[in-house]
Amino acid sequence: MVELFTLNHGRMTLVARGAAGIRSPLKAQLQPFQPLLVDWAGRSDMKTLVQLEVRSAPVLKHTLALYSGLYINELLQRILPAADPYPTLFASYIEALQALSGLTERDQLEPVLRRFEQAFCSALGYQFAWDQATDSGLPVVPGGLYGYDPVQGIVSDSSDSARVTRLPGHVLQALAAGDYTGADSRRVAKRVMRVLIDYLLQGKPLHSRNLFSQSVSSSGRNP
Repeated sequence: MVELFTLNHGRMTLVARGAAGIRSPLKAQLQPFQPLLVDWAGRSDMKTLVQLEVRSAPVLKHTLALYSGLYINELLQRILPAADPYPTLFASYIEALQALSGLTERDQLEPVLRRFEQAFCSALGYQFAWDQATDSGLPVVPGGLYGYDPVQGIVSDSSDSARVTRLPGHVLQALAAGDYTGADSRRVAKRVMRVLIDYLLQGKPLHSRNLFSQSVSSSGRNP
């Protein structure tokens, strides 16, 4: 059984007959992050892999890049509905893997993950503007403090629905401009996106987070 994320058919599960065999070439080809041109057959929901061609793949050399790629894959597998095409998200997925393949410093990691998480959540209908308080209808101001609600987006700090509070307005404005250079921006984006991802997971665990915890426990950083 193999899980694929495809351009035109979204997330799919295929039966790859013989792939588990020691001498089967499929064993080496059906690997994480490997781009493939595939063909399948079958009338039921469970299709059978018929043919595949391997395409050039990004190489995730850095340990944190590899774990990040596994995290992204796990989001797709655990949350994304099956058999629905998400072409824009597919493009964001390819961009994220390419960015991770060129990772050289740890500070480059979080912007890649946060941008993909936003694209992922937007594809599922949870898009929001960092610089707009939805409950008041007013734009975020630099000196204000705000909250975040997974359903509404950015809200007033005093809102009863806020799951995250005391978010500085100037940081939210920086995030609205796509600026992740500051430590405050990365920290706020991580807090907000963690709440939204957990909301979408509905209690499902992410094993990739445990990998991060074990790998960077000394720094206390995980996705």
